[in-house]
Amino acid sequence: MVNEIDPTALPERVEPEVKTRADAVVLRVRRGGRTVLDGVRLGIRVDGVDLDAGSVLLRSHDREITDEWTARSGKATGTHRYAHRETVHELRHASGLEWQIHVRASADGVAVRYVLARLEGHSRLDADRTQLTLEPDARVWALDYQTWYETPRFGADVADLPPGAYGFPLLVRSPRAGVCLLLTEAAIDGRFSGAHAEIRDGGEARFALADESVEITRGPVTPWRVFLIGDLAAIVESRFVDELAPPPDPPADTRWVRPGRAAWSWWSDFYSGAQLHRQRHFVDVAARLGWEHLLIDCGWDETWVPEIVAYASRRGIQVHLWAVWHDLDGPENLAKLALWRSWGVAGIKVDFMESESKERYRWYDTILAETARLGLHVNFHGSVIPRGWARTWPQVIGYEAIRGSEYYVFYQDTPLTPAHNVIQPFTRNVVGAMDYTPVAFGAPGRTTSDGHELALSVAFECGITHFADDVDAYLARPDAARFLAELAPVWDETVLLAGDPDHEAVIARRSGDRWFVGGIATGPARRLTVPLDRLALGPVDAWIVGDGAEGGLTSHRRPVDDKLVVEVADNGGFVAIVAARGARLHRAVERPEQAAPQVDPPVQLLGPDGTAVLRTDGRLRLPPGWSAEHLDGDRWTVTAPATLAPGRAGVVTVETPGEDGVPVVAHARLFRPLTPGSHRLSALTMVAFDNESGPIERDQSNGGGNPGDGRRMRIAGTEFDDGLGASTPSRIELYLGGSADRFTARIGVDDETPGTAARMSVHADGAELFSVDVRSGEPPRDIDVDLRGVATLSLRADTLPNHPEPAHVDWASGRLHLHHDTATTAAGH
Repeated sequence: MVNEIDPTALPERVEPEVKTRADAVVLRVRRGGRTVLDGVRLGIRVDGVDLDAGSVLLRSHDREITDEWTARSGKATGTHRYAHRETVHELRHASGLEWQIHVRASADGVAVRYVLARLEGHSRLDADRTQLTLEPDARVWALDYQTWYETPRFGADVADLPPGAYGFPLLVRSPRAGVCLLLTEAAIDGRFSGAHAEIRDGGEARFALADESVEITRGPVTPWRVFLIGDLAAIVESRFVDELAPPPDPPADTRWVRPGRAAWSWWSDFYSGAQLHRQRHFVDVAARLGWEHLLIDCGWDETWVPEIVAYASRRGIQVHLWAVWHDLDGPENLAKLALWRSWGVAGIKVDFMESESKERYRWYDTILAETARLGLHVNFHGSVIPRGWARTWPQVIGYEAIRGSEYYVFYQDTPLTPAHNVIQPFTRNVVGAMDYTPVAFGAPGRTTSDGHELALSVAFECGITHFADDVDAYLARPDAARFLAELAPVWDETVLLAGDPDHEAVIARRSGDRWFVGGIATGPARRLTVPLDRLALGPVDAWIVGDGAEGGLTSHRRPVDDKLVVEVADNGGFVAIVAARGARLHRAVERPEQAAPQVDPPVQLLGPDGTAVLRTDGRLRLPPGWSAEHLDGDRWTVTAPATLAPGRAGVVTVETPGEDGVPVVAHARLFRPLTPGSHRLSALTMVAFDNESGPIERDQSNGGGNPGDGRRMRIAGTEFDDGLGASTPSRIELYLGGSADRFTARIGVDDETPGTAARMSVHADGAELFSVDVRSGEPPRDIDVDLRGVATLSLRADTLPNHPEPAHVDWASGRLHLHHDTATTAAGH
């Protein structure tokens, strides 16, 4: 029998009390007439002075805070109303400095923050002195602290917990107080640095700042220090962290935020982010399963991103792109977000921030404000834990801050454990969206059952759930595919049905009139008996997918009265769809294909004045710096900025209404004609490319499957500074529109693939103009091809019958030449 949740338990009033002594300021919390938290020392050190020692209480005043907010994603979407009681304690230190302690109380916890309301100028916050002593017989569930929160979570008795730094949220079960306590923080921004728990001998736990010292000004000088208090169900279901966060300022229409499910190819195929055909396949299966999103991880290229955005949009699927944080740091880099949004990209996954410093939080502030302005979803990886941004910035639909499925791939010496998984719903996932990337059937060396893996899709919550495995791995397991097609994209309600952090977690999430139940267990095979009282449905029908007797998955449908009884394997799990007796349990439908907008012509040259005329039946989304004027009917004049270089193109997006509020898009590429002279091939915009290994590389060899992983181009020992690096088979398409006379290059097999050979050829408007067989070790070949009158140039490299292995080839020192000005005629092409 699993640990049951008492459905009759009602939240009791939480009553905090602050007392001052000569040497300390102390917080005590009572709940239901009994003390549940006592001896919590409050205070801060400012400019080397401990304000909590030697302060007197001047006055205290109370106020009721009632508010509401609308959650777009999370454990319970919709409009939530709440009431907090806040007490402001005003104190004066012996030095004359006045400071405040703000204390908030709700039905499920207490929060404290420190304020210097009358501070003149700047000071330094040297330490947060908030500290409590854990009961010696208490049990904690913790993780060793690092700024990106990816160490394993574990359970330990306080007596056995070594001193050290531990990350939030930290869960404590206090047997004497008879409650559980979750420590974390809320409402952080670029005014603050983050904090973590530092536990010393004797069970003393304090809030420790990430920065040794933080510059502060008038107003709040710390985020809220949060103490969730209650039974496990109250903690798991709490929204207190989000309630403490400020509302959006100014208020914004965020109905465009779209929770859901995402296909993601990187985990199962590292280099697939560079392969357009692989991304199309993931879109096709995602549409079949009814999912909403596609994440393209490392390797995507601006050449074909508009194409996959258009392809996915016809099935109602939105595309998100991966980026490294420092590539979006600073005004020039930040401008990339507006460019990507102009292509129709719906969101970003930004990675490797790995810092809790005030400086990094100021970077977060910038990214949050800009993505909100542009209408981009954000998924933070290599990141801090959630601290309430789901309310302030509803476009944030995920954070990593979890040792998730990628650890099967990169860190097999420290694999994921079922015990680590079971702890998450009681700790990390309490405070917000958790991008664990679940359901990794193909994980090497995993000890979880298939039922456990599938159940992570429900037990773990993220605004957009990115499924780890290859989509074909799901199709190969029909029960899994059917369940993941049914899985709701958004939740109306979340409840803990049963469990505890050491044994199992059974979570139920409601969408409409259906409940989705996910149970994960650690330890030996056993029978789980799960009460359904809290669903308040009466007799129900349930479709259950769980562990098969011989491994794999098994499913069945049966009527249930008041309990689910499920057999789970070692480290097993199960999922279920539950609804009132007689209700339809399965409702998934494939996403239909919609017609693309009309745009004519899809590729053209700009005229001498930098303008072009487009005909379209949709509305335009323009790149930054571009403008458009409606002429009449379906005609628009589009104008490029003067900064657009010759041979470069802007992508104009055309949108028409689609399903689920997602526009269907198509694109036009408008090129600045070449000017007289020579133009470096690698500086020009490609219309399209195919490449066997990774993207086409600019000014370096092909390298491996990742972008930017090549070396200096080298053919038979001769090195080159510029050109395009490719791998057989490959195709590079460029649009000239008749604005070039000649193409010259030095070509051959790069020295990084010895013993290989290829056929390299040049094609114009579908006709081959030149071809040659090249072999490694041969000196570069000089080519000079006449391009007069050519609209589309194609550079190809193919394998040879006796050399089927990929060869890396270089189009080194490639140049397009124009001897006379064609600008006056180019616009007519």
